[in-house]
Amino acid sequence: MDASRNPEYLRKTAEAVVEFKEALEAFLSLHVETAEASFGRGIIPAVTPKAGVPQEALRTASDRVARAAGRASAAPGLTQMYIGVSTFSQPVDPIAAWRSIASPKPLLEPGDVLDAAEQILGRLEAMALRAEAELPPTTGVEAMHPTIWGAARKLWLDGHFRLAVQTAAETLTTQVKARSGLSSMDATNVYEKVFAARAPVLRWPGDANDRTVSSMQNGLAKYAPGLNMTVRNTATHEAADEMTAQQALERLAALSLLAHWIDECEGPIPTED
Repeated sequence: MDASRNPEYLRKTAEAVVEFKEALEAFLSLHVETAEASFGRGIIPAVTPKAGVPQEALRTASDRVARAAGRASAAPGLTQMYIGVSTFSQPVDPIAAWRSIASPKPLLEPGDVLDAAEQILGRLEAMALRAEAELPPTTGVEAMHPTIWGAARKLWLDGHFRLAVQTAAETLTTQVKARSGLSSMDATNVYEKVFAARAPVLRWPGDANDRTVSSMQNGLAKYAPGLNMTVRNTATHEAADEMTAQQALERLAALSLLAHWIDECEGPIPTED
């Protein structure tokens, strides 16, 4: 998934920008601005250390800003927030160029960087809201079985749709193996054994002679292994193509339906010798 369409990523990036802004403000609290001086504007550093501030404190504050700038480095590109400087041929990245404020011939002044950070935060907020509006209907996703969506969610949001399907299918199989005690079988054989028409390990509740119960039991005996072969196996093949979001969503929905049905089943039950 394109990072600019991932609400979670956009909000994490915004948190990194907040951290950068706070670190920069702490750095500036140890300095005095020289931009208002009647001489040297644009030549001498925009800020200089306050008298008596220990060198160690200055270094610690600078390191904190540098680290935060690294974490927030994607923000200007995501938001296309750059600053035009008359003496520089290219637009300036306000986060990457923060250190210039304390250097001779500074590209930026403290206010430039702080204002840019606020604009970046505003743009990221707007982008996150739009990205959320463009996500698949949240009722459909949130109503999926927690085993399926819980296993797929992070991969889905990162745009790894095939891996999201594969991981969800394997997680469901692992739970079925644990519940049935058939951990040594491969996935397809597990489903065939678990829902076998005769002596099933997991049984649809109700009278076995009831037509609906019989239909569900026989249907699960075909649906579960078939779903494993058509969804899990094909998503696992190394040569498998990446899926679209819609293709993955349909497969996750099919897995979610099976997971809900499994929850309704009774068992394991003892089998007759």
